[in-house]
Amino acid sequence: MSHPHPDLGAPPPLAPNALRITPLGGLGEIGRNMTVFEFGGRLLIVDCGVLFPEEEQPGVDLILPDFSSIRDRLDDVDGIILTHGHEDHIGAVPYLLREKPDLPLIGSKLTLALVEAKLAEHRIRPYTLEVKEGRRERIGSFDCEFIAVNHSIPDALAVAIRTPAGLVVATGDFKMDQVPLDRRLTDLPAFARLGEEGIDLLLVDSTNAEVPGFIAPEREIGPVLQQVFDRADKRIIVASFASHVHRIQQVLDTAHEFGRKVAFVGRSMVRNMGIARDLGYLKVPGGLVVDVKTLDDLPDEDVVLICTGSQGEPMAALSRMANRDHQIRIVEGDTVILASSLIPGNENAVYRVINGLTRWGANVVHKGNAKVHVSGHASAGELLYFFNICKPRNLMPVHGEWRHLRAVSDLGQKTGIRKDRIVIAEDGVAVDLVDGVARIVGKVQAGYVYVDGLSVGEVGEGSLKDRRILGDEGIITTFMVVDSATGKVLSGPNIQARGSGIEDDAFGPAIAKIQEALSRSAQDGVLETRQIQQLVRRTLGKWVSETYRRRPMILPMVVEV
Repeated sequence: MSHPHPDLGAPPPLAPNALRITPLGGLGEIGRNMTVFEFGGRLLIVDCGVLFPEEEQPGVDLILPDFSSIRDRLDDVDGIILTHGHEDHIGAVPYLLREKPDLPLIGSKLTLALVEAKLAEHRIRPYTLEVKEGRRERIGSFDCEFIAVNHSIPDALAVAIRTPAGLVVATGDFKMDQVPLDRRLTDLPAFARLGEEGIDLLLVDSTNAEVPGFIAPEREIGPVLQQVFDRADKRIIVASFASHVHRIQQVLDTAHEFGRKVAFVGRSMVRNMGIARDLGYLKVPGGLVVDVKTLDDLPDEDVVLICTGSQGEPMAALSRMANRDHQIRIVEGDTVILASSLIPGNENAVYRVINGLTRWGANVVHKGNAKVHVSGHASAGELLYFFNICKPRNLMPVHGEWRHLRAVSDLGQKTGIRKDRIVIAEDGVAVDLVDGVARIVGKVQAGYVYVDGLSVGEVGEGSLKDRRILGDEGIITTFMVVDSATGKVLSGPNIQARGSGIEDDAFGPAIAKIQEALSRSAQDGVLETRQIQQLVRRTLGKWVSETYRRRPMILPMVVEV
């Protein structure tokens, strides 16, 4: 088994007839999926997604892959293959195309429609190539074959990439539902055929590798939704990913059966469901869907709302409803269904929303108390079955946290894959496939790039640390006027505290300590503004720490006259 090392240097020049695989996101995390393939000086990108921020990243809207390792080589990119339309696989495409708008996008009909709608908001009109399962396309230096896989969104694809270095298969996100709602099965015969041809390296979805057995079919959710609808006396509010077409279809079918009208809430939900309906992926009975503005004219027992916010995102519709910050007010007796799984790291945010909804009297139905969601990712039993079909010579787990990557390694060894042929990498680690063997050869920069409002990459870890301090400990500002010639304090210091839990009138002892320290420093000839600021910060910080056991941000302001 190969292990990345923090001291890995830059990868060496690529050997002739070798293929380099460099994940820029998606390893050691759930999201930000992006992998770069290099052969003969040309690049092929598979997926370009985002990661959603956690609590310790305040103010951040999205987290992107780091494009710095390929920024100077965008002219070498033959195309960007998008395996499916979830945000963790397409969300960063607009930010990459800002740097080179004519990079070709390759994907299925629904995937391209979803990403084109996103790009329209960025005023980018992309060059696209629509592909279907069973199709084989030459994309520059790469011979690519597309294979149908079943996932929690229609039209998902795996891709087999052929070069003189060998055959590499990237599964994308997939599972093996044998009775899918759209009757589109994961194409196991195609994977078996590729296995017989000889898969030199398999990049496999790892998200559910720790879950034993097989994932339940999507169809099992239908009867549960019927039971929830049957018990609901008032409005039903369903929160889901804005791209989960299969789940939305089940909700629409159940609402139609119970004679309820449906309204979509949230810009991304309205946009994506409109696209899915227009392309025929979402079947909507006539008169079922109404504008949210007309809901006041309908009895509560005739209403279903479908919105975003199943992951506790603070600005999504459901979170705002829980906080009483939305035009739709939760009332006693409403039923709220969280029709999705918990993305690791989002648990606290989701439970905060559940508690907020419950506070206003809602009956909250979620995966913990009812079967209203099944995963879109293959579990351990499915992966074992899959490895026995594919028989890869080398295995590289992707799309998962460290525990998931390790679990895939264990499963692979059980099916006979040699331990030294299983590559556990991390973001930025370059893996070369040479003479049928995959090995780690170096590492490129692949840190987090934060989107904060209109800024991309301008917020760094230092800024986030400051924000965490401000959020946890507050800020104390001091203002004073000093004589530039003598260093004597002419006015102040005036001290104000915000968010620190310390009242402004409690700083009398601190002011005395600051004045004493400044007097000593003036006698020692310390007159520079920067030095005075540092002295004030140290003195006040020590007093606050000793008195209140707190470490707020201290911002001294000194005016010289």
